[in-house]
Amino acid sequence: MDSWKRTWWVVWSANLLAGIGMMSFLPFFPSLLEELGLEGRAEVALWSGLIFGAAPLAATVASPLWGGLGDRYGRKLMVIRALLGIVVFVGAMAFATTPWQLFLLRLGQGTFSGFVAPSITLVSVQAPPGRQGRVAGTLQTALALGAVIGPLLGGLVGESVGHRAVFGWVAGCAGAAALLVLLLAREDTSTQRRRERGRHEGPLSLGRAILGGTLGDIRDAWANRSLRSGIILLFWIQFGLGATNPQLEFFVRDLRGAGATGADVSAHYTSLLFTALALANLIALPKWGKRADRRGHRPTLFLCASMTAACLWCHALAPVYAVVVLARLALGVSTAGAAPSAFGLAAAEISTDRRGGAFGIVFGARTLAVALAGPVGGALLPVLGVRGLFAASGALVVSCLLLLRPASR
Repeated sequence: MDSWKRTWWVVWSANLLAGIGMMSFLPFFPSLLEELGLEGRAEVALWSGLIFGAAPLAATVASPLWGGLGDRYGRKLMVIRALLGIVVFVGAMAFATTPWQLFLLRLGQGTFSGFVAPSITLVSVQAPPGRQGRVAGTLQTALALGAVIGPLLGGLVGESVGHRAVFGWVAGCAGAAALLVLLLAREDTSTQRRRERGRHEGPLSLGRAILGGTLGDIRDAWANRSLRSGIILLFWIQFGLGATNPQLEFFVRDLRGAGATGADVSAHYTSLLFTALALANLIALPKWGKRADRRGHRPTLFLCASMTAACLWCHALAPVYAVVVLARLALGVSTAGAAPSAFGLAAAEISTDRRGGAFGIVFGARTLAVALAGPVGGALLPVLGVRGLFAASGALVVSCLLLLRPASR
């Protein structure tokens, strides 16, 4: 087996372990906050959005910087750093006693534990140019499979021994993933950038030189018009999904009726919806990656956005829970192609020695959308209701399509 293919599958396995762990606790923040003493739908919804979005907000700033550093000091090192960040910060969540503590730990997690972009970069710089969409798509099947398994395992562990035990499970998965990458992954160091040198070689001077070079790479990537339009569209696709995900448990309670408002009932049905979307993602991701490599990454991204808007509107109109399950499957298919297309577009537009920074920007666009969408969705829920939130999210994606369409011709 070629060296890059071996690294591909090692990183895929590590991402699977980390993905299973991360998705074990993310769907259940409303129930966890109720255990911490919060009362009332509006208060729980607002804190769910804030805590859900805290990690992506920090990752938005950190990911491009970590990517630029990875271009200079090694992408494998960045993957290991991110996985160990999960061990520390998510493991510490088991001891949180207030919503504020959870919020601060999520900020730390987002700052240090973004493993998706460096994982894709580590494999992408070694893979053939015509395989970039497939590389990104296949690697993300690990996350999608983790999102299928994670909520189910998290629900079982949470119900049997409590939600706090889930955080220990997550830390264990991330630790095993870091060890796997450390021992088995290989890196092509010839694709790294030349490291900057400080004028007097002092630590402060060297730090300024590295930061300046990293920020310069980020500015150059953002100045690329084709890549910029793709990143903006990816942002709004993820925003539409992120505004509604934290409030999905409330939607389930509404559909199930007044007699099923308890967390013990709604958690099962919420898990099924997260699993349905993840399962559809898992099946569709490799196909979208191959399509993007054959027909173009940007046209594929626009197609995904159109389908996403339609699926969000289907959620808003769903009369019963069974229809929501079908809409969730369709949404999983439509959103699956967005990230592989965006990463493939970045790989086509940016040289390999700067790819970590460019991939960091792509990933940062996704995390910024989640960071903003969560609190916005929580704040708007009392005004719009869950159905109105789905409808407004679909309208935002359509508006972005209309604004960016001329630039795609």
